[in-house]
Amino acid sequence: MKRNIKLIIRYDGSRYFGWEHQPDRELTIQGKLEQVAARMLGLPEGEVPDVTGAGRTDAGVHARAMVANIHVDTDLTEDEIFDYFNRYLPDDIGVIRVIFASERFHARYNATGKCYMYRLYCGRSKPVFDRKYVTVLDEKPDVEAMRKAAQVLVGTHDFKSFCANARMKKSTVRTVDQINVIEKGDEIRIVFHGNGFLQNMVRIMVGTLLEAGYGRMSAEDVARIMEEGDRKKAGPTAPPQGLCLMSVDY
Repeated sequence: MKRNIKLIIRYDGSRYFGWEHQPDRELTIQGKLEQVAARMLGLPEGEVPDVTGAGRTDAGVHARAMVANIHVDTDLTEDEIFDYFNRYLPDDIGVIRVIFASERFHARYNATGKCYMYRLYCGRSKPVFDRKYVTVLDEKPDVEAMRKAAQVLVGTHDFKSFCANARMKKSTVRTVDQINVIEKGDEIRIVFHGNGFLQNMVRIMVGTLLEAGYGRMSAEDVARIMEEGDRKKAGPTAPPQGLCLMSVDY
């Protein structure tokens, strides 16, 4: 029976070259999912079904609830598919839920929004158990200055200055409707919600907010950088390990 299967997935991206399947690199999230799906379906060697994700997380980035879909011919139940994936996927990738979706459901095209969290650690001791999921800072930034700069980024803007792909031909206009800078113990957590994000966009925004937090940029500078559309003027790209995709909206 032909099915369109919706998968909700969590993964630790530490050892992977990102989400997207790459012919020359076996260690991708999409690649691992496709390998297990091919085995589940009993496909001939070298033949794999296409697993479509809601987005393409970078190398080293994590996800708590990535959404994907896959069109397959199977009589397996949702529970049987759930059990099979979780039995044969590596320990750092897990399927949270399996849902038989409508034929027209598309994980990427039907998504209306995404939520990301970036974690910064500024405590005195080493974050031993969270070391793969936070970016360690040498000194604590001015959180209020970061919040002020963050408000400049909220809204519908051309985020060309915050896109790593200099040859981007499609529109770089996006809507970021929420940026919350939260202090929690020794951590600063920055939560972003928007209708979509460009390549490295969240990490570049984090790097820019840190520049504001360290007094090297003002909120007015951030506004000017956005208007100029020059990636070189924005802050550095923050490391990948602090970033996690939290949810996808439909």
